[in-house]
Amino acid sequence: MKKLILFFLKPLSFLPALIMMYAIFSFSAQTGEVSGNLSYTVSYKIVEIGNDILEAGFDDEQIGYYAGRIEYPVRKLAHMTEYFLLAVAVSFPFYVYGLRGFWLMLVAGLICVGFAAGDEYHQSFVAGRGPSKKDVLIDSIGAFGGIITVRIICWTFLAPFRVAKRIEERARRKEMARRRAEERERAREKEWARRKAVERRRQEERRYSSSTTRRKEPTYQMTRHPSSRSGKEYSRYPTKKRRTPSTKKY
Repeated sequence: MKKLILFFLKPLSFLPALIMMYAIFSFSAQTGEVSGNLSYTVSYKIVEIGNDILEAGFDDEQIGYYAGRIEYPVRKLAHMTEYFLLAVAVSFPFYVYGLRGFWLMLVAGLICVGFAAGDEYHQSFVAGRGPSKKDVLIDSIGAFGGIITVRIICWTFLAPFRVAKRIEERARRKEMARRRAEERERAREKEWARRKAVERRRQEERRYSSSTTRRKEPTYQMTRHPSSRSGKEYSRYPTKKRRTPSTKKY
């Protein structure tokens, strides 16, 4: 059940990236006059806040003057910030899906830089605006800054989990090595017992074959006949008497 929920929730991690793309497209769809007024308003507000914090005592004319001077950097910083957030929104889901290192930089960078180039091309159809290679470069710097930030944050916050996983993996490898050593030891003992049994069987077969093939040769001993008074020794197995040819005459 948990895997099923994660399977359906993981694609939703790309939703912030889609929202950021829609927001960037909406800002690019504004005409040059509307975009300029928005940049000037933001710059004026920044100078006004700074005047209140620092208590510089600027009047409205001076605030408007400094707002006009910082309007261009604010506009470019806004571009960089947009693509910084876009890169964060794009890189984090890829990191969740297991994309790391060089491939994360490559895939997320290509998506962000490609979208920046397409956005500048889209501005060529908007009244009072046009494409700019410098803006693509600035957007790319912000995008790669966002990717590097995601890598640093994820690597830092996921370090305890990574260490725990390494410890668990090391313990699992040790357990597997111990089991393999025990299996090898048992196999070695079985092989040793088998060899001893084979050797014992061979010895028994050799002993049995030698006992069955060995035959005792008859021995002739000179013994004293019990009924003999002469004391002569006779063989236990007396030799047969030779027949002499008969000399009887008929």
